[in-house]
Amino acid sequence: MVQTRVATPCLLALEDGTVFIGRAFGARGTKTGEVVFNTSMTGYQEILTDPSYCGQIVTMTYPQIGNYGVNEDDVESAAPHVRGLVVRELAQRPSNYRATACLADYLAEHSIIGIEGIDTRALTKRIRVVGAMRGVITTDISDPAEAVHIAAEAPSMVGADLVKFVAPDSPTTWTQGFDHALTPGRTNGAHERRVVAIDCGMKRNILRHLVDIGCKVRVLPPTASAAEVLEENSDGVFVSNGPGDPAAVNYAIELIKGLVGKVPMLGICLGHQIIGLALGGDTFKLKFGHRGGNQPVRNVATGQVEITSQNHGFALEMGSLEAAGCVPTHVNLNDGTLEGFVHKDMPILAVQYHPEASPGPHDATYLFDCFSTMMTTGRAPNGEEMAVAAAIS
Repeated sequence: MVQTRVATPCLLALEDGTVFIGRAFGARGTKTGEVVFNTSMTGYQEILTDPSYCGQIVTMTYPQIGNYGVNEDDVESAAPHVRGLVVRELAQRPSNYRATACLADYLAEHSIIGIEGIDTRALTKRIRVVGAMRGVITTDISDPAEAVHIAAEAPSMVGADLVKFVAPDSPTTWTQGFDHALTPGRTNGAHERRVVAIDCGMKRNILRHLVDIGCKVRVLPPTASAAEVLEENSDGVFVSNGPGDPAAVNYAIELIKGLVGKVPMLGICLGHQIIGLALGGDTFKLKFGHRGGNQPVRNVATGQVEITSQNHGFALEMGSLEAAGCVPTHVNLNDGTLEGFVHKDMPILAVQYHPEASPGPHDATYLFDCFSTMMTTGRAPNGEEMAVAAAIS
């Protein structure tokens, strides 16, 4: 488990001409992507395997990463999806009884390039000032000017359909819930409802929560038709998180248009945006996005604040949803952007943040209970009902 410090030089170049020189770990080569930052102190393995990070080079703001290694349980999908990982210091002696490998070996196994030994504080400040930028992480190129040119020529996140790279090709069934003492089950093993989960790049912990509230879960790709979803005779439809520009995922938007008003629906992150777009709303790109486990969100109806896990670079414009009968339920306290809405007349609930966390706080897991109740009542909860559910969850 003891790592040997790698002396291979590695460059991280941004499209605005900023260049950082550090040491490589993990794989070698050249990858481009959108350079973003995540403020979580732990959870790097969940972040690496979150399909929503497809197409991105992720900077961890916490200074030391890798200190508890990696294991086979703390993954949110079958493999990492990031284009690169940026850290201040890579832990040389990972120590955890659950660890099966070190972070550097894990990245090498999955062809992910890592860079350490750079000033991640300066990089984060640069992204906050300029915004998330296209970048290149490379061990092949030593000329900073050439690296900057490659970064500037990389594809933009705006207009990018990255869901097609992470979504499944065919339907599957998910049965795993929570199986450890720290996460007591809600249902005692009873599974009375059927839910179709539209997988745009879904995290596994979402599926575990759906099972935990008593659902038999059928996972369908976002390329499925509305008729195929309705043939499942489900009690509810869940629309998942995923990567890229939501406006570019036309097939998923058309799918949801065909389901609106016909079945109770919950959307998370990209799912929140896709439902909003299907209802006639508009999305826009945030300057540097919300990524981390400490994002404050306010319940509009009660003023109650939740600390939430978030990972998104786009947001819905609330004003564009008002004509469709949508009502905001949650807003971000940092910048006032929309974090959740319900429909006044239809059983639709959507949130921009991640109630399943992994990593992050568990303040918002009650939203899965709200989905369960919505499948019974046939109507969306209001803000006060959400606050009551949060208090008893």
